[in-house]
Amino acid sequence: MGFEYIEGGYPLSNEKDVAFFEQVRRLGLRNSTVCAFGMTRRKGIAAADDPGMVALLRSEAAVCTVVGKTWDFHVTHVLRVSLDENLAMIRDSVGFLASSGRRVIYDAEHFFDGYKANPEHAVATLQAAAEAGAEAIALCDTNGGSMPAEVEELVRVAREAVGPNVGIAVHCHNDCSLAVANSLAAVSAGATQVQGTINGIGERCGNADLISVAACLGLKSGGEYVVLANEPAECSAALARLTELSRYVDDVANLTSALGQPFVGRSAFAHKGGMHAHAMQLAPSSYEHVEPALVGNTRRVLVSELSGRSNIAALTEQHGISDPEVTKAVLAEIVRRENMGYQFEAAEASFSLVVQKAMRTFTPHFKPSATKSRWRATGARTASTRSRRSTRRTWSMSTRRRRSSWRDRKSVV
Repeated sequence: MGFEYIEGGYPLSNEKDVAFFEQVRRLGLRNSTVCAFGMTRRKGIAAADDPGMVALLRSEAAVCTVVGKTWDFHVTHVLRVSLDENLAMIRDSVGFLASSGRRVIYDAEHFFDGYKANPEHAVATLQAAAEAGAEAIALCDTNGGSMPAEVEELVRVAREAVGPNVGIAVHCHNDCSLAVANSLAAVSAGATQVQGTINGIGERCGNADLISVAACLGLKSGGEYVVLANEPAECSAALARLTELSRYVDDVANLTSALGQPFVGRSAFAHKGGMHAHAMQLAPSSYEHVEPALVGNTRRVLVSELSGRSNIAALTEQHGISDPEVTKAVLAEIVRRENMGYQFEAAEASFSLVVQKAMRTFTPHFKPSATKSRWRATGARTASTRSRRSTRRTWSMSTRRRRSSWRDRKSVV
């Protein structure tokens, strides 16, 4: 698909992640580079002796992503170290990996909140990573509470602080439902890398949805950005597979795909109201911002009591029907049945039966059998007879019990 980096996990956290890095080396990936994720060295220990640093090297990943603290509150209250020691931890960790032949991406955790609290220390952490050899620095909106204007402004601040030789990336969470918007704002301000996940899967409210980010940059930038490829033609081919990729990931993760997910959801290009469907017949762009095929999706016309003749006409055309009288009859039947509680939005086969009946081409799949009817009647009478016999047997047994009980009492007396 053309995603440049795939972050594979933390090779020190569990055996599964260790096995992942051992096996992924055999895949022979052509377009993507696998990254190992880790944290800066612990306080009071050299980077070369830190188990986390050693695990990153043992993973043999060509790129290591190292996360460090940016917010002074976290430095003093979570790590419980001085601000100077925090800078040393960042510098030592990045420098150790870079000098060991690894490319390093530094993740500045809580950068936006940290900058608001202590701009000087936040900028100093970025400069420490850049000076130690990081090739890119990811500004993380870890709490997901930043606004697009803030992100855009601080990306420019970060670019100025580290200079033109270090790339700026952005890592946004979706707690304010702005992860995609914030990512796009960062790109507008000069960020060259967007971190996120397919379909926005992630902790709490999720991460930036790379499906939407790629589609927006590739289709809404007027050709300014080429995503998932090096050439425009390759970019178009990759974008046309976004729907397939989105649904594949949900399937593997055992998740139900969101119907209303932008670009790739089944409802992203679904039209229900009669006015919408009528306009779509005349000019699809009147109610669609892009062609569905550009992202591998399809247009759907739904049927309900809100439908007009245009909805029905669009669907009956799929059956090779253009007779306006048939359309009128189908619409009347749909409205009647929807009023009774039926729903046809996701019942294409039921709609097909309504069309066949309106055309008088419907052939019943089952026919009542006269022989079966008589057998059922006989069976019913037989069952009734058995029931009466059973009742008589029950009465007889009850009578016997009473008589037996009377004889027992007589004998006792």
